[in-house]
Amino acid sequence: MKSIYFDNAATTRVDEEVMKAMIPYFNEKYGNASSVHFIGQEAKNALENSRKTIAKSIGAKPNEIYFTSGGTEANNFAIKGLFWQNYPNKNHIIISKIEHDCILNTCKWLETQGAKITVLDVDSNGFVNPNDVEKAITDKTILVSVIHGNNEIGTIQDLEAIGKLCKSRGVYLHTDACQSYTKTFLDVGKQNLDLVTLNAHKIHGPKGVGALYIREGIKVIPLFHGGGHERKFRSGTENVSGIVGFAKAVDVANKKNIEHMIRLRDKLIDGILKIQNTRLNGSRGDKRLCNNVNVSFNNIEGESIGGYLETYGICTSTGSACASHSLEISHVLRAIGLTPLEANSSIRLSISKYTTEEEVNYFLEILPKIVEKLRKLSPLT
Repeated sequence: MKSIYFDNAATTRVDEEVMKAMIPYFNEKYGNASSVHFIGQEAKNALENSRKTIAKSIGAKPNEIYFTSGGTEANNFAIKGLFWQNYPNKNHIIISKIEHDCILNTCKWLETQGAKITVLDVDSNGFVNPNDVEKAITDKTILVSVIHGNNEIGTIQDLEAIGKLCKSRGVYLHTDACQSYTKTFLDVGKQNLDLVTLNAHKIHGPKGVGALYIREGIKVIPLFHGGGHERKFRSGTENVSGIVGFAKAVDVANKKNIEHMIRLRDKLIDGILKIQNTRLNGSRGDKRLCNNVNVSFNNIEGESIGGYLETYGICTSTGSACASHSLEISHVLRAIGLTPLEANSSIRLSISKYTTEEEVNYFLEILPKIVEKLRKLSPLT
């Protein structure tokens, strides 16, 4: 049976070059980067070179990059760290309705600690209106946090516009860029970003490693207290092999890969929308992540479509991987105006640089047959 993986927004296959770069740091250069002897310093050098690579990729300074265990930790670090640094003088945080669950749940918990949270609406394509951000800012506002590229519908926000107004109002701007990193433009200076969350396993790097960019001069309270690693911002022995792999994944990412994904993404969208009574969720063109397709099929369950596709060896998703075990309706699809029925009829396809045209053609051959079969079985059609 064929095996076709269209769930790269959940995680990606580790690049061969990434694995090769990591291996020596498991069994040869295995030192602790905090050790002063030569084996430790060998690890330290690899750590700092990786920091430089990641910093350069977003227009940052190396000393503004702090390594974490992944995107969830980095998001918690950014939001909780800023809140505790500024509370009680300031206690207001602004987010959008389509943030990742780790942002939404962090803010929900902070409400129990005295935070005031404003959750902004988005339009039918998932865009935050910068004017809504400006209207929501008060003299108590610490932070605006808006996801860069949405993990479910692929919408890419106008961070430059949001960043300009946040800077003019003296408010910090954080973005979760886990899905967008290396796939679209990201520059902390040009977009006036103060904190940025990154991770490795969405870009063909290893799981369990990420980073938080914190603009120089911004003070935050650390989540972890211990030996004072990462310039006292993130204690804990650094995952040197993972960090080396992270940097290598950044290093091998290129424009050619993006162009390849855009072409196959658009072919998928055009092919799927030939099926009657379907709807693309999110925007089209350069305001959509190069690897994301999310479509509603109306009156048939997305889980049923996914189940049938899996019998043909095709792996897809009905939403974000973090919520795939839950029967709850996607908060992102509800935020862009879908009814519960429409939201539950949706599937997400997320491709990668390894996706082939043959795989896309096979999918577009199989999918209409599955949809036709399910619509015949559905009592709603």
